[in-house]
Amino acid sequence: MLKRFTKLITLLCLSAFVISLSGCGTAQKSNQKVTIEYWHVNAESFGGATVKQLIEQFNKENPDIEVVEKYNPDMYKGLTQNLQAAMASGKNPDVVQMGYSYLNYAGENLKYDDIPELLSKQAPEDKNFMQDNFLPNIISLATTDDGKQIGLPYSVSVPVLYYNPDILKQAGLDPNKPPRTWQEVTQYAQTIKDKTGNTGFFMQEYADNWAQQALIESNGGKMLTKKDNKTVAAFDSPEAAQAYQIIADMVKAGTGLHASNEEAFQAFLSGKVGMVCTTIGKRENFEKSAKFTVMSTAFPTFDGKTRKVPAGGNMLMIFSKDAEKQKAAWRFVKFLESPASLALWTKGTGYLPPRKGVTEDPNGLKDFVAQNKNMQSAMSQMPDVVKWASFPGANGLQAEQALIDVRDVILSGKQTAADALKQAADKVNSLLQ
Repeated sequence: MLKRFTKLITLLCLSAFVISLSGCGTAQKSNQKVTIEYWHVNAESFGGATVKQLIEQFNKENPDIEVVEKYNPDMYKGLTQNLQAAMASGKNPDVVQMGYSYLNYAGENLKYDDIPELLSKQAPEDKNFMQDNFLPNIISLATTDDGKQIGLPYSVSVPVLYYNPDILKQAGLDPNKPPRTWQEVTQYAQTIKDKTGNTGFFMQEYADNWAQQALIESNGGKMLTKKDNKTVAAFDSPEAAQAYQIIADMVKAGTGLHASNEEAFQAFLSGKVGMVCTTIGKRENFEKSAKFTVMSTAFPTFDGKTRKVPAGGNMLMIFSKDAEKQKAAWRFVKFLESPASLALWTKGTGYLPPRKGVTEDPNGLKDFVAQNKNMQSAMSQMPDVVKWASFPGANGLQAEQALIDVRDVILSGKQTAADALKQAADKVNSLLQ
């Protein structure tokens, strides 16, 4: 009897031990860190240090989440290609910087998390986050042509004309009177070359068509248009060719530079190039790295025409499929979109904040913008902002690449801008159909 009783007690104890282990396992699982991956395009010279700073701060403030970052080279084209490959193997990241130029392509071809739907399920307390914090025209930057909200606007940039005041002085030009039109840019570039021997001008050559769109549309041209309810190329117009040819003619004359960004930016920072047209997102790096005081002015205009600059930068998209990761991804996105984080992001890059009130907030960027004239050059262009052209359809990436490829054809002098753009438009139209 005693034996039987001892066995029973032993069994009960074992059962209790197993149950307690099971309970511990459940508690341990709920206390485990959720790891999410953040993909971005920010090299060390383009906000990479600030990305790391923001992630370190978030991870410290949120011990139940660990954000791991991954830099993707070749800008948004490279990131999008890497993203497609990762998703095909079932290993997609959680939060991604998607360039505005891939808005419609991403909406049609990528399996993303619908932001309003995610909020209603995983963060109902934030269901009005977008309406409360973003202007309608800014929210539209992350809204596809057919009305799908696929992300949240994050980085907003406009092109500016940076210049070296020392080179302008050496050339007999007044640094306080920078070129305002493309005709003046051409004249200044020639004067710089003649008087100093330095190259006068460079326009960015990233793996996208952002700066070129600003050039074309500021001269009255268009990148894309609708014909019979289909998107077709419109960049083979006389206005587009004339605008593009201005840059090609400077390169041919030796007053302009056709080179990689790395080579040209370094030449500018070391005092070998007088003027560079690129994103305000390079502001912090330029100001920190140059051997001179970097100055800037608004994107030049064409005589009698309205400036039109596409909103560069990126939106934040979520691709998590697991509910816990979706919650963690949203908390990270919400952190990145907070006034304090956006202020840090702007100071560390030059990007303009998309959220209402950050630039006017005394605790945000009010004093910083008031003191930084290069930021003022960018802010002054906000009324001129238009949407970055986005190629739709399954062949959107190839269509974008066709227009990137034609840049080299034009700037290397292999064809005139008119002929090259006509051939590129034919190729793009065949891809879009």
